[in-house]
Amino acid sequence: LLVLCAPVRAQTDAAQEMGITDVRYFDFFVVKGGWIAYLIILLSVAALALAIEHAVSIRRATIVPDRSVAELRNLIEQRQYAEAVRYSAEDSSVVAYVINAALVEAPNGYGAMVRAVEEALEERSAKLYRKIEYLNIIGAVSPMLGLFGTVVGMILLFSAIHAADTFPRAQVVADKVSIALVATFWGLAVAIPSLSVYAIFRNRIEVMTAECAVAADRILAVFKPNPTRTPPSA
Repeated sequence: LLVLCAPVRAQTDAAQEMGITDVRYFDFFVVKGGWIAYLIILLSVAALALAIEHAVSIRRATIVPDRSVAELRNLIEQRQYAEAVRYSAEDSSVVAYVINAALVEAPNGYGAMVRAVEEALEERSAKLYRKIEYLNIIGAVSPMLGLFGTVVGMILLFSAIHAADTFPRAQVVADKVSIALVATFWGLAVAIPSLSVYAIFRNRIEVMTAECAVAADRILAVFKPNPTRTPPSA
């Protein structure tokens, strides 16, 4: 907020000293940027919507909820394998999906169950990574659009200089430079938080999938081969 307001306050004070009283923030940071600034602002709205959706869908309650882990462990420890299969199929969490894939492969042995866990985790983690990739795209594209706006602004400035017999008025120069600087400002203002949020969710997915793998290993520990007993069958 300070970074946004400081330059505007300086320009506002300068305008007031020159006798110009009708100065608005919207004119400085949106209108001066032209259609490029509007496009980048639309990307910022999309990034905000994605961040909110990911905050709701990518969390412990949807990936490895304690309730699902406890219920599945309880069912398997009590050898209620049919109920465990049914419960894991109906539960929407990632850990339930992984356990269900393993239980389906139980007749083929513990090795097949381990492979099923790995494949299910890889599938769901890849799906989550693809989901947050849009934030990465927005973070990468926004500075490029800002740079494009900078180039457009400089081209317009030099075109104005070339068209005039003398150096153009300060207002003309300011308008063209504003296009260049405002577009760059919005490109960076959108890219920095977008890439930061993307990194946060990427790390969250890594941590949660690791916890999911540990929880699945503990739940399915009863199926591990033991020389002293016969492995249970699902």
